Amino acid sequence: MTLPFDVSRNGNEATLVIRGSLDINTAPALGEEIDRLVVTRPTKVLVDLVGLDLIDSSGVAALVKLYKAVRAAGGQVTITGARDQPLAIFKLLRMDKVFNL
Repeated sequence: MTLPFDVSRNGNEATLVIRGSLDINTAPALGEEIDRLVVTRPTKVLVDLVGLDLIDSSGVAALVKLYKAVRAAGGQVTITGARDQPLAIFKLLRMDKVFNL
């Protein structure tokens, strides 16, 4: 199975591009990648959701985990490109306010 995300790092900054579906099947792998990422204590993390078509509660939980861990270490998380079903889920959960969508 191809994972629906890519992580790139540039110094203290990281970019996480998520595409396709972030659900119960793929969120655990993203959670593991988040664990590896936050250990490096990035100061800025950009999460690009323009290619994300579907998200469920486990996917939202993975993004919240990233947000909390980076912020706790003094970093900043920016989430961009949310649209359609993912944006509707973020609004339903009022996470659009947390993520500044």
